[in-house]
Amino acid sequence: MNLFKDFEKRISDAILALDIVRDSGDQVQLDRMTVEPPRDPAHGDISTNAAMVLAKPLKTNPRALAEAIAAAFADDPDVAETSVAGPGFLNFRLSVAYWQKVLKNIARQGENFGRSDLGAGKKVNVEYVSANPTGPMHVGHCRGAVVGDALANLLSFAGYEVDKEYYINDAGVQIEVLANSVFVRYREALGEAIGEIPEGLYPGDYLKPVGQALADEYGTKLLEMPDEEWMPIVKDTTIDMMMAMIRQDLAALNIHHDVFYSERKLHADGASAIRHAINELTYKGHVYKGKLPPPKGQLPEDWEDREQTLFRSTEVGDDIDRPLIKSDGAYTYFAADVAYFYDKFERGYDEMIYVLGADHGGYVKRLEAVARAVSGGSVKLTVLLCQLVKLFRNGEPVRMSKRAGEFVTLRDVVDEVGRDSVRFMMLFRKSSEPLDFDFAKVTEQSKDNPVFYVQYAHARCRSVFRQAAEAFPDADLSDEALSALDVSALTDESEMALIAKLAEYPRVIEAATRGQEPHRIAFYLYDLASSFHSHWNKGREKPELRFINDENRESSLARMGLVYAVACVLKSGLQITGTDAPEEMR
Repeated sequence: MNLFKDFEKRISDAILALDIVRDSGDQVQLDRMTVEPPRDPAHGDISTNAAMVLAKPLKTNPRALAEAIAAAFADDPDVAETSVAGPGFLNFRLSVAYWQKVLKNIARQGENFGRSDLGAGKKVNVEYVSANPTGPMHVGHCRGAVVGDALANLLSFAGYEVDKEYYINDAGVQIEVLANSVFVRYREALGEAIGEIPEGLYPGDYLKPVGQALADEYGTKLLEMPDEEWMPIVKDTTIDMMMAMIRQDLAALNIHHDVFYSERKLHADGASAIRHAINELTYKGHVYKGKLPPPKGQLPEDWEDREQTLFRSTEVGDDIDRPLIKSDGAYTYFAADVAYFYDKFERGYDEMIYVLGADHGGYVKRLEAVARAVSGGSVKLTVLLCQLVKLFRNGEPVRMSKRAGEFVTLRDVVDEVGRDSVRFMMLFRKSSEPLDFDFAKVTEQSKDNPVFYVQYAHARCRSVFRQAAEAFPDADLSDEALSALDVSALTDESEMALIAKLAEYPRVIEAATRGQEPHRIAFYLYDLASSFHSHWNKGREKPELRFINDENRESSLARMGLVYAVACVLKSGLQITGTDAPEEMR
């Protein structure tokens, strides 16, 4: 039950029944009407701008129209009060009986409350992380990993069919460099004194186990082979071991992809996938032979004027046309990007979402251009850019890694503060904004640490059930029983406010889904936890509001229904963020 949708229909029906609307002769457009919580809770529980947006086409005064709409709810038992504010905003205060109905509905649905059919019938690919398999993932990858994973969870909760995908950049110059770097470590494993790692190679100690594995399997055989023979062997072994390490690091962060797509697949069979994509674009008129103008900042005489095979990307929204095939016949990196998108398109996705680092901002227009050209505009493409993460410890910057030496790895962060702290804090700021991550603050047991505050709320809920079992040993406190409890004893204003906060959840889910903003879930969970803790504290001042009252079984069990609903929504939201909902916390 989404109370805002419920009242949206009720208000729409009331408007359509008005004489002024029936006499207008025109079809009233209600698409600009909103039903939402008022900015000031003192104004009521829900507010609508209906009179404001309809007054002009109906040639009437907005306040008069609002009062006419309000009159339609005069005898509605679910509405305790209506009021008109300002130029014509209509506010509703809902009855206690209605809030009790809302609570019973939430409890009945349990952890499924808030689920939506918004994405029903739509297939979405969410690609995130996609770090080069050249070393351990750094903390920048961590944010994109969490945002992408939480977004995929959110979309799935909202009814979409979602595939989580990782694109393995295992072709190109960086893999050649990686193989040469490992070969040095292989020689080292055989006992050779290698000295300083040569300039341009990867120096990290994380490559030592790869070198050792090659030494264990091949002994000195690779040394006896020419480069073209040992290179494929070293590449395959290294990529496999690097991806195994990356998968382990992601698993430590509770991230598991459905698809790992290798770039080498695009180059297999004489790059047949790339050729196929270019041929399709050529057929659609998006490819031509030509010369590009000199890049900005270069003099014409410095520009090598060559004819290349170009993607006519300026006709589909890009700033410049993009090379697909160089003058020497070699495919560009962009050609592989085109082929990869084409592969996704042929897999039947309605939308592709790329979660990338902020340094990939230059790719957005060209990817959007590819999507338009390949799909003819039938497929939606979204690129989400995650801004940088700055690490601190008690306010002091942290830059060095225990493993990588040059940067802080994802695993370093997870090992130090725990998976849940990392995941929740990476979501507790909009991904388009920079994030300061302080190791000390995310381990505090206080309201200032959002993940602790939210998880503690769930643990408190579970502790109430344990107290209830002791106070009323004969009571049935199973999920089925809790979802069917009589909650008519709940009448306090504070209890109604907590139910109202619970009732916002479906609206938050849909707003977060439409905006592709998983941080909204983290924000909501913090607000819900705050409401719950606030109500808990009121029980200290007013014993009659305590969840467990040995002398009043009826009110205690009714409150068990409220606590059960809070626990379900907290657990549901925490699952979307990929964070545990603990049974207890010490």
